[in-house]
Amino acid sequence: MASEQRDERQRWLDRPENVTKIVRTLWVACAALVLAEFFYHKHPYFGFDGSFAFYAIFGFAAYCVIVFSAKGLRRLIKRDEDYYNE
Repeated sequence: MASEQRDERQRWLDRPENVTKIVRTLWVACAALVLAEFFYHKHPYFGFDGSFAFYAIFGFAAYCVIVFSAKGLRRLIKRDEDYYNE
């Protein structure tokens, strides 16, 4: 009976304009963080980590490696749809 009494009102993230606001806010925050690098002195441990936007680029590259390796790993370990029915 609980499934018959579901609350079907529209949530905040169901509206596309709110999702667009979140994405734009994220872009602005990322741009502000990259631009903030002009206003502080870096103390790099290695030579290359003192370059402009190094950590932003490194983070994005690490994200891409994780996503693409997960896609490749999925091909190796996925099972057929009827795996448990055999």
